This record gives sequence, structure tokens and C-alpha cells, in this order.
Amino acid sequence: MVGSPELFADPFRPEKRLLFTRKNIFEFGTQWFDVMHLGYQPQFQSIILNLVKKQLCFVKYQEDTPPLLIVLFELTINEGDCMTTMTVSPGIERKASSRYLYLITLVAAVGGFLFGYDLSLISGAIIFLKAEWNLSPFWMGAIAGSAILGCPFGPLAGAWLADTLGRNKTLILSSALFIVSAVGCALAHGMFDFSLWRFIGGIGVGLASTVSPMYIAEVAPAGMRGRLVVINQLAVVIGLSLSVYVTYLFSFGGHWRWMFATMALPATAFLVGMFFVPGSPRWLAARGNYAKALEVLTVINGRIQAERELAAIRQELGEEQGGFRELLMPGVRRALIIGIGIMVFSQINGVNMILLYAPTLFMEAGITDAPNAILNSVYLMSWITFCTVVAFWLTARFGRRPIMIFGPIAMAAGHVLMFLRFTYALPPLVTLGGMFLAAGAFTLTLAPLSWVILSEIFPNRVRGKAMSLATMLMFAASYVTVNVFPVVLDKFKSAFGNPGGTFLIFAGICLLCSLFVWRMLPETKDKTLEEIGRFWLRGRT
Repeated sequence: MVGSPELFADPFRPEKRLLFTRKNIFEFGTQWFDVMHLGYQPQFQSIILNLVKKQLCFVKYQEDTPPLLIVLFELTINEGDCMTTMTVSPGIERKASSRYLYLITLVAAVGGFLFGYDLSLISGAIIFLKAEWNLSPFWMGAIAGSAILGCPFGPLAGAWLADTLGRNKTLILSSALFIVSAVGCALAHGMFDFSLWRFIGGIGVGLASTVSPMYIAEVAPAGMRGRLVVINQLAVVIGLSLSVYVTYLFSFGGHWRWMFATMALPATAFLVGMFFVPGSPRWLAARGNYAKALEVLTVINGRIQAERELAAIRQELGEEQGGFRELLMPGVRRALIIGIGIMVFSQINGVNMILLYAPTLFMEAGITDAPNAILNSVYLMSWITFCTVVAFWLTARFGRRPIMIFGPIAMAAGHVLMFLRFTYALPPLVTLGGMFLAAGAFTLTLAPLSWVILSEIFPNRVRGKAMSLATMLMFAASYVTVNVFPVVLDKFKSAFGNPGGTFLIFAGICLLCSLFVWRMLPETKDKTLEEIGRFWLRGRT
């Protein structure tokens, strides 16, 4: 039908899509187009209205489109000129919903909570497992590291699962693994089947630790991405802290089985909550589902910004190949080296060992009662929870680079204090001071920002594969560290009468981390994922 002012009286309606066409002078017939890739261009609205009034274009409505979709037009100009495409968006703007954004972020962050809760339970339980199964230092490391041994398999499978099933469905699978692990550990008959169930839980940890921050980064606006991914880290720390409270409560009587059974409760809540979370708009766009991607972006960002963001996503996706081979291209390869390096440093810097073996270290420092050793760990976990809350302000106020450079230096100072405490038999309070300094600096800087940087530094189409590879190597490094740490402590005690030298090694690693960040990491604060992705893609040539 021919366009007219009456037909076009209310064309910019979000519930309908108005399609335009024009005759191509090089072809016979008329083709109808529905274009979505040029974004919001309000200057075309007046052009289209004038063309309709002059009957220079044809229009029709397409009724079967869902709400919230962009109204985009391709013109049919009957003046014999060559093909030109123009696009227009609706004039009605839908406001962004920060409440909805925070809600889906909190649900996804439960995966981070389970990450911290699951891995930290063993720190209090290991005291009772050592007594019940008469564990040697080697088997203490093996039992403590059984979950971490399973962690690399989560990202390994997650590379395919997150790209094939989607981020939210992969998190549903991880929640099911947490439930199975909780029940299995609570009913374990010996250290071998206990280790098996912990291994299964570790796979869930690997999936959640990779996909939760990835999902949050992909739904978050650029200006809020750092803070929202830190919510995931806050959830990790809350999980760490709550597990210490739980192990303390069940330490009276040595009820270690109930410690692990409690994990089934938050895991079930995570499973249910993920059914109400939408798909990642970046993943939806990469799969060609632009309509649904736009719908999610519109609710989060408002319509105009959603259109701009979808256009940028499509442009970047067109520049990417998405295979593992692209990870080895010069620009992306450097991003991969940065991601892997930061994640490995986040595990081998020694602070995670302080947190994991905190009750054991307190007992080494002279606190011989197990419940009191765990109680001191409660103080430590409360401290790192406070530091994580402060990290919200820190990431919003300062850039990624300065935080990541100075944080490891403060961590090294904490390790030096630990060395002095054990070497010169200083009061146990110095142990707590060294732990507070190292753990606080870690929680303010490297702990949250390593995940923020990992979730934002890669181009869209390879983000799942790159994050999975970096996280897998992170957990491999963590597994080696967890197993080696008690053995190294024992070796230093045998050779020097105290384990202090271990912490000098960790101090050196922290200084290397600071040097690595200074040399390699560009600033990514307040940049969109597409801007960061294009920065690396330009480096391929």
C-alpha cells in the first residue's frame, strides 16, 4: 500500500514494526526489509515523514513482533536512485531499570557466594578430618585440594556450555553440582569418597566462578560494570565469612558433616533463582537473536541506549571470528596473557593460603584450642568482608591500573610481617596483624579487580573461551599451591624450626604481580565492552 500522512499518523509505536520498501532499479519487483543494525538516528524521522507525504516510499505494518523492539525502516524511493538504507527508532523512550539490573546481578552473584562458601568450608573442617582419618601433611593437602582439583574442569566444560547453552543455563547446571556435592560430602564414609564429592563440587565452583562474573559484566552498563562485578566478589567474601561462622558453630562436638550439608540450602536458592534471570544480551546477539538481546538491553539501559549498544555489539561481532584460533592473534593474545597472568597471581600470592589454612596457622602461632583458632578466623573473615564493601568505593573512584599496582605491594608487606612473626617468635597478635594487612589489601584490590578485568578485557565472541581458559589455569595454579603449601610449611619447620620462609616467597610473588600489572595492563575503567574488544582487535594487524 502507498504511504500517506493518515497511515503514518502514529508510526513510532513500540508494539508494531513498520517496514518500508523501495524498488531497486537493477531488479524487478519489490523487496521488504527489516533492518536492525544502524542504531538510533532520529534525524531520519523527519526525512521519512516528508517522503511519505510525497508518496515516495511504500510502507506496511508487521503485526507479529513482540513489544520493546526497535522500529527500523528501509526506504523505497521511486526516483531511480541506487539502493540506500535508512533506519529510524521509535520516538518513545523506555526508562532504564536499575532495580531490575541489581536484582539479576544479585541472583547471578549467588554463584560467587557458593564459590567462596564451598572452598572455605574445608578450612575449619580439616582440623576434624585430620583427627578422624589421621591425615599426613600430604593427605591434608590432597583433601583440602580435592575441590580445587575439580575446579579446572568447570571452566574447561564452561567454554562450550556458556557459548552453547547460554550463561544462565550453565549457572543452573553449576547449582545442581553444588547440591550433589553437599549431600555427598555429608554422607561420605571415608576420605576417598569424600574427595570425590568435593571434586564434583569443585566442577560447580569452576563453572560458577567463570560464568557468574561473565554474565554480570555482559548485562552491566560500562559505568556500573566495575561495581556490579564487585558484587560478585562481595558474594564470594560473604560465602567465605559465613562458612567460617558455620564451621565455628558446628566445631563444638566436631560435627563436620553438618558443615558441608548446609551448602545445599543456598545452592537450592541459586537453582530456583536462575530460572527467572534473562539471557545475556551479548550471548543472544552472538547467537543471532537480536530481538531478545534488544529486549534485555532496553529494560536495563532504556531504549535509546539499548539501540546504540546493540549496534556496537553487532559491529564488533562482525569483526570477530569467535574460534580458539582468534585467541592466538596478536592483539587478543596479549589480552589472554594479561587475563591468565592476573588470575594465576590471584591464587599464588599466598593470601588464599592464609585464608584457607587460617585456623591451622593460628594453631601454629600458639592457639592450641580448635574452636578458638576458628574464632580468630571469624575476625579475619569479618575484616575482609568490610574491605570488600570498601572496594565498591575504590573501584568507582580509581582506575584499575593504580589499584592493581599498589595492592600487591601492601600484600607483600603483610607477608613480611608473617615472616617476622614466625622467625623471631613474636606475639600471636603479630600473626593476626600480618594476616589483616595481607588479606585486607588482597580483598580491596586483586581479589575483586582480577575478576572485573577478566570479565571485561576480551572481545565478545571469544569472551567465554578466553575466560574459561584463564580460569582453568587459575584453578590449576591454585591446586598446586594448596597441595604444596602444607608441605613447604613442614619443610621450613624441619630445616629452620619455623615456617617463616614460606611467607618471604609469597612476598616476592606479590612484587612480581605488581610489576606485571605495571608493564602489561591498559586502563579499562568506564570503557564499554565493545570499546575494549575493538582495542585488542585493532592490535591483530
